[in-house]
Amino acid sequence: MRSGDSYQVMLIGDSAVGKTCLLVRFKDNTFLSGSFISTVGIDFRNKVVNVDGTKVKLQIWDTAGQERFRSVTHAYYRDANALLLLYDVTNKASFDNIRAWLAEINEYAQDDVVIMLLGNKSDMTSERLVRREDGERLAKEYGTAFMETSAKTGLNVELAFMAIARDLKSRKSRRPNEPKFNVAEYVDQEKQKPSCCS
Repeated sequence: MRSGDSYQVMLIGDSAVGKTCLLVRFKDNTFLSGSFISTVGIDFRNKVVNVDGTKVKLQIWDTAGQERFRSVTHAYYRDANALLLLYDVTNKASFDNIRAWLAEINEYAQDDVVIMLLGNKSDMTSERLVRREDGERLAKEYGTAFMETSAKTGLNVELAFMAIARDLKSRKSRRPNEPKFNVAEYVDQEKQKPSCCS
């Protein structure tokens, strides 16, 4: 396998939407259950993934959702190649705050940053307060890819990070006349495959 590039991916969103759980599920394939530990400031983990025979290193930054750490995280936006923006489907306020997060991204992040919107905790069906259609509509309005994830069951977690890695790699290697990699299309295509959602 050829050695490829390294990219910085940032997890952002309100406190307690499951950013750390999502990262741990992707990195170690385990679920952090039990008491909730709030991330202080910023923390990061590395994971190397294989995209079409090339190693792509993702440096994944887990950020604190609380307001008091916001100025710390702003400094990191500039270096991020991709942003995974999370809300919790059982917490309407975390969804309502997505517009404010997108405004922040607009202000602090690079213009060509890859953004993906994730509705996390999709396994908690009886407690759901945000419909999938609402997430899809918001993502469409801002032109970002969208999927629902569950750090608990692992649903779409791998897919979210792999779609980001694939997009970043294709941006770097794409020749000017080649079509752009479309994350949303890739996600829809992969979601339809039986293996990803079993």
